[in-house]
Amino acid sequence: MLLINSPIEQHELFGFPVFIKRDDLLHQAFGGNKARKFAALLEMDFSEIDTLIGYGSAQANSLYTMAALAQLKGCQLEFYVDHISDWLAAHPSGNYRGALALGARVVPVDQQSDRGELSVADYIEQKILPARTRAIFVPEGGRCALAASGVEQLAKELADWRSTQEYQHVKVILPAGTGTTALFLSRYFHRNHLDLQVITVPAVGGIDYLQSQFTELEADASCHPRIVDFGRKYHFGKLYREFAEIWLQARSRELDFELLYDPLGLMALKHIRQQDPQACLMYIHQGGILGNETMLARYRRKYPGLCLP
Repeated sequence: MLLINSPIEQHELFGFPVFIKRDDLLHQAFGGNKARKFAALLEMDFSEIDTLIGYGSAQANSLYTMAALAQLKGCQLEFYVDHISDWLAAHPSGNYRGALALGARVVPVDQQSDRGELSVADYIEQKILPARTRAIFVPEGGRCALAASGVEQLAKELADWRSTQEYQHVKVILPAGTGTTALFLSRYFHRNHLDLQVITVPAVGGIDYLQSQFTELEADASCHPRIVDFGRKYHFGKLYREFAEIWLQARSRELDFELLYDPLGLMALKHIRQQDPQACLMYIHQGGILGNETMLARYRRKYPGLCLP
């Protein structure tokens, strides 16, 4: 089970050289940033645990990864979602289908009679967790201190690579959901006085939201990543033609990225190159390719003129 030391490859993307940390080549069930954020859970003793509890989207990469983790540890995954669309319920696909096949129990909170006005997170905290003495709860996207050790392993791999290179101004670029991976990478580099700068772009919420997420996990703002500002907010999960187009450009170089987060990350990559043409760029592949099954179907329906696979 390959969970660390993914290869670093040099490619030409959008007409310039880029190093890519191929975390998508880690184990299929634990690939991408979830392999890093959930590493501590893989090492944890589950002998007294019967349930793993999480929440997020019905197509979240974390849903599939947590389902695989629960199966491996011999416990039940309960994954709470705000709702499940009629289309997805009738046509299970992507991470949702994969998680169901692994035995996950996906709970739509909008169908629970005791929800009231509670958010999904508050519903879990108030209605579910008080009665569970043998459960582990993982916040959305693995956003918790538990994720630090696995992300720091990624940081060490990048630092080891950096020590063999003569490049200056190495910039490590990745998109952010909760921003957990970007923050813990940046904090590690900062605390160890390493010449790597982390740059990210918000895929969920805006810049203010992402900064608040950073602050909740680390009060010292000097450790925080740099955030790219495109001057507009992209709504999470919404289909943008430019996302599909940049994904297709990257795919033409025989590189397959996921379609939810990576398009914004690739746009940030181009943006940083324009700002600093001499910088050495390292892109962290987000994994999550399984989710493309659903995303591609949505893009085909909305943009039938695009030559999507």
